[in-house]
Amino acid sequence: MASYLGLEKNISYWTIPAALVLALLPRVYSGLTGPGTKIFDPNNPRTFAARLDSAEIDKKLRLRLQRAEAVVANAFETLGLYAAAVTAGNAAGVQARIMNTLTLSYIASRVLYTWIYIWGQENRKIAPLRTIVWGVGMCFSMAMFIAASRS
Repeated sequence: MASYLGLEKNISYWTIPAALVLALLPRVYSGLTGPGTKIFDPNNPRTFAARLDSAEIDKKLRLRLQRAEAVVANAFETLGLYAAAVTAGNAAGVQARIMNTLTLSYIASRVLYTWIYIWGQENRKIAPLRTIVWGVGMCFSMAMFIAASRS
């Protein structure tokens, strides 16, 4: 039987670099190429969030840029667990179809989480979905550990 998306190969390891790129994209938006370029200091990038507090920019934009920075931090906080889950699943010999499904679902959850956190938070009805989507993404990581333990 063909694996997920008709792929015979396990593509789950490729999603780790994809998750890393996805983690960096909000920084590209907020400070490197987006509206925060005049505030971002490439010589001292860790001060960007603090510099946003005193920047003379529209409040809505300031909050959006601060949330983009929070997405970057959150992505890096979860990346290690995700990479470990992918490694555990592959080391245990979990079927490619299962690994592909779980890893691509995790990536999709991170894309949705990123959008909700940066832009969706402006709508109070959508804002609570952020935590739910984050939890679903973590469930995909935990599912890989569980699948590894059952292999």
